[in-house]
Formats: sequence, C-alpha cells, structure tokens
Amino acid sequence: MKENLIILDRDGVINFDSDSYIKSPAEWKPIPGSLEAMARLYRADYQIVIATNQSGIARGLLTGDTLNRIHKKMCNNLHKYGGRVEAIFFCPHHPEDGCQCRKPKPGMFYEIKERLKTSLNGVPVVGDSLRDLESANNAGCLPVLVLTGKGQKTKDSLIQAQKQGRLLNTRIFDNLETFAQAIISDDISTDLKPNNTASN
Repeated sequence: MKENLIILDRDGVINFDSDSYIKSPAEWKPIPGSLEAMARLYRADYQIVIATNQSGIARGLLTGDTLNRIHKKMCNNLHKYGGRVEAIFFCPHHPEDGCQCRKPKPGMFYEIKERLKTSLNGVPVVGDSLRDLESANNAGCLPVLVLTGKGQKTKDSLIQAQKQGRLLNTRIFDNLETFAQAIISDDISTDLKPNNTASN
C-alpha cells in the first residue's frame, strides 16, 4: 500500500462545481488538468482518498446509486491517465442533521484514519471551501486551498480567518495541478508540516 496519503475534496477541486449540485454522471465534468494531476500523484507513490459532502442525497436530488455512477465515471476517466483513487468517503446528510461526518466537522477524516490504519498528522487536505480547510485543521491535517471552484472567494474568507489567528498553516495553490507539481518536485516538502498540535 502506498504510504503517502493525500485527501482531496471533489467538487471544485477535481470537477467543476454547481450551485444546483452534481446530480448525474453527465453533469460531472473534470477541471482541466485535475485528472492528470491525480495520476501524477499516484505514479509518484501517493495514496489518493476523496472526502466530499454530498447533501444532495438528503435533499432528494440524487440517490446513492447515482452517486456511485458519478464516481465510477470519475474513476474510469482517471484510469485513462494511469491514476487510481484508494477510497471515496462521503457525507450524505443534510446540514441540519447534526451528523459528525459533514465538513467542517472532522468525522470523515477520522473514518479515513481508522479504515486505512494511518496517521492524519500533517496529511495534506486539498479543498476549495473554508469548511474543507477547517475540517482538515480540526483533524490535525494540513489545509491546502486551491483557487478553482469556490477557491477565489474562499481566499478572502481565509484572510479574515487568519487575521483572527485561525488556519495560519494553510497552503494556497492555483489548482490541483500546481499543488501536485510542488509536492512531487519536493518544492514544499519542508512546508508540508502542520503548525498546530492537534492530536489524532
């Protein structure tokens, strides 16, 4: 099993996001360069796991079976580039359900830790929303913001959060491609360490 773990959000990081949700395989469209970046990470011996909020299920916009078909399309497209996803974790709940797995709560990350029998300490979590960054930080992971999807808007919120002393260890990249290039080339290896002491 690959030792180096990277956790990715899905919508806005791997594929184009939609305010009306991704409800079918036809609506799932990869952001240019994202699948190639994932394949590069895989070939560089990184284990890729996806953690995504999918409240569209609780809202009745899609079924679990449809979500599986969306993910099958994603994985099939990724395979064409020589990449592979180790596992996909998702929260199907409504924001008002009070679950522990919906980001910004860290429940999905603890499930990843238990399922893969691994440490979360310093593991990069790549997302485009503030809740992605907060959940990563809450689980002791390293928050990484990409400026695709909602990333540009999130950057403004991140600046405000950092003025309050929060999420100070967040790294920012233009997209998944530039993140992958940096971590593979070891340009940011010394930076990829958490500045907090959150326990796992």
